[in-house]
Amino acid sequence: MKAGEREVLVLRTLAAMPFLDWLELAAVSGLAEATARRVLDRLKAQELVRCFHHASPLTAATRRWQLTYPGLERLAAAEGMDVARLLRARPVSAHWQRLLLARLDAVAVVHRLAAAVAAVEEDFRFRWYRAHPLDAAISLSGGRTVGVVRQGSTADRTAFADRVHWLVNSRETLPRGLLAFFPDDIRLRQARRLLARYPGPVYLAQERDVARCQADDVIWRTPSVSAVLSLGEALSNLRPGGGLPTELPLARASFPETVSIDEPGDNVPNHLLPVLLKPADKRMLDCLSDWPWTTVDDLCASLDLSDSRVWRVAARLEDLGLVARTVLGGQRRLALGERGLTILARRDRASVSTTLRRWRVQDPDGEPVKDWREVPGARSRPLARAIEHTDGVHRFLGDLLRQAKQTSGCRVLQVSPPHHSTRYFRHRGRLRSIHPDAFGVVRVRGNHFPFFLEWERRAVHPSTMAARLAPYLRYYSSNQPRHDHGHRPLVLLVFDDFIAEGNFLGVARAELERAGVELPLWISHTGLLEKVGPLGPAWRSPDVLQPKCAFR
Repeated sequence: MKAGEREVLVLRTLAAMPFLDWLELAAVSGLAEATARRVLDRLKAQELVRCFHHASPLTAATRRWQLTYPGLERLAAAEGMDVARLLRARPVSAHWQRLLLARLDAVAVVHRLAAAVAAVEEDFRFRWYRAHPLDAAISLSGGRTVGVVRQGSTADRTAFADRVHWLVNSRETLPRGLLAFFPDDIRLRQARRLLARYPGPVYLAQERDVARCQADDVIWRTPSVSAVLSLGEALSNLRPGGGLPTELPLARASFPETVSIDEPGDNVPNHLLPVLLKPADKRMLDCLSDWPWTTVDDLCASLDLSDSRVWRVAARLEDLGLVARTVLGGQRRLALGERGLTILARRDRASVSTTLRRWRVQDPDGEPVKDWREVPGARSRPLARAIEHTDGVHRFLGDLLRQAKQTSGCRVLQVSPPHHSTRYFRHRGRLRSIHPDAFGVVRVRGNHFPFFLEWERRAVHPSTMAARLAPYLRYYSSNQPRHDHGHRPLVLLVFDDFIAEGNFLGVARAELERAGVELPLWISHTGLLEKVGPLGPAWRSPDVLQPKCAFR
């Protein structure tokens, strides 16, 4: 291939997949890595392409590339069309640039997946989507097609279920198979039942695995079989058929702006913030999305950063209008501001208006609230109203993370907030649910211990104690817990004092005998937890009155 042909190939690849880094571009274009780098340097010297730096918690810092206006002119001439038609035919217009930059962290992971697919497939054609339930689709050799679906960490289950429902019931031509990835194992398991209805093979993985996957990495699972496959094996199982859906072209396509940030501040457009923010900034935004009204001490444990570093990151995000600081319950707390909620919703293809309606923490003028009654968010207000309860949950999880870091062979793999911890199930023909205060997974010496946490302040009478236990007795009366988690999660209940703990032990013993359900229930109180920590001998069960370790 001549030098000019290689240059056109690189321009054509960047027109189809803007913001590739040079390694991804080499994979999807079929060029050698050294050749791809030389071509990019040559095109940059001619001002046909430009680059900017980007990093996220899942992808390392790299330079991402896009076409300039002269680059678009060069490609249009090579393709035999004018620039206006090229802007409508490829995702290179200003509208597409804003959309892909707003989703840039997710785009980077999809690019890594596409590079892994291209490594095992000679015929490779990729297409992005603006508003389709699919995020992207890929055409492979032999008439095979596969779609790409991502569920973001802030997207709720209902919104994702709506996307899947559209795919399952659509009469449109869709890819033969799907590659779907999720922020954690629990949401992957929840999606298995939804995606099992898709009329073709579906392969599921966790996003952190996809972000660093190679074609031979064994990370992909099917909805109905426990076997785990490599990407090459999954694609080899695809039969010919299906197609890449089409979207209506943009009515008006304008030339994209240069991606550059000279003076960070409120004047930076929202879609450029994923370029500006550092991985530590993004980790804090994700943490505050899960745990609003968090104190700096608990943030230090969650992010594994020093107190001074957390304050510096928080101050930076506050200056950008992404984080709001307020005082509730006599302590300074952090939560996502309206701008922070907006950029996370757009990254994860969630409804911005719904997200703000649920989680807004500032008054209409953008000022900090002084009382929980002033909190406008439908879900953030109850957390502020019961701020002592919220503090208790945050403090427990913070202590768990700190103690796990100091304990050999122990690691906290996951902690999920209440709005991602709810489990739905059917019991005697009725839809039921449990609503824990948190869910987590701890690994101790190779053994995994999922758990539900209930931080209890109101169930202090026998009747309310029995009512608190009833949903878990229904949930554990079937095989649903093992189906949801691969294990039977522990149920951890924490009381304010040892008197309430002792009373609950008696009630629990009677209820378990009456129901005849085997429930892995462990109970403690704050005084003992403060002394020995969540991983220490702080827990009693109806059958074990001497405190011992629950994670064993």
